[in-house]
Amino acid sequence: MRKLLTILALGCSLCMVACSSGGKSVTRIDEKSTTDLSGKWNDTDSRLVADEMITSCLSSARIEKMIGEMGKTPTVVIGKVRNKSHEHISVETFVKDMERALLNSGAVDFVANSSERAELREEVMDQRGNATEETAKALGMESGADWMLTGTINTIVDQEGGQSVIFYQVDLELTDLQSHKKLWMGDKKIKKFISKDSVKL
Repeated sequence: MRKLLTILALGCSLCMVACSSGGKSVTRIDEKSTTDLSGKWNDTDSRLVADEMITSCLSSARIEKMIGEMGKTPTVVIGKVRNKSHEHISVETFVKDMERALLNSGAVDFVANSSERAELREEVMDQRGNATEETAKALGMESGADWMLTGTINTIVDQEGGQSVIFYQVDLELTDLQSHKKLWMGDKKIKKFISKDSVKL
């Protein structure tokens, strides 16, 4: 009996140690708050860069003049945004942030990108023979884009010891799809200083 009690006591002690040392605390924070843990590109960078660059593009004197001369709301499609940086960056999240900024601006319309259009066309094809004639959508009735927005994300890393500086540069270009003339070019730079605290023994 004494041996059984000793084993139980030891088991409880080990469980308490494991629970106290391996516990995890989770705190919900505002999704729009700025949180930099690693110093890498994050959701805040994606959202702020997208908002700032779309605003810069649509408020430029050249684009405002062209929208006025067109006499209609131009339609934009977002092309490829290439990640040429040294780290993994969710380009899709950045593109969605730009799409949201474009829609919320009210200055332009925008259409689905090439991969999204392929899926939409499959649905239209599926409707033929499956949906009623009144509701089935016809092929060849898509809205063509007037302008295409493309871009790149680049980084330069300068590191020495436990300190490093990461320099991000996002370049975007707006191009006329008919003439292939570049209508606007913009860039956004972000520089982050990262210092790793020395371990004190």
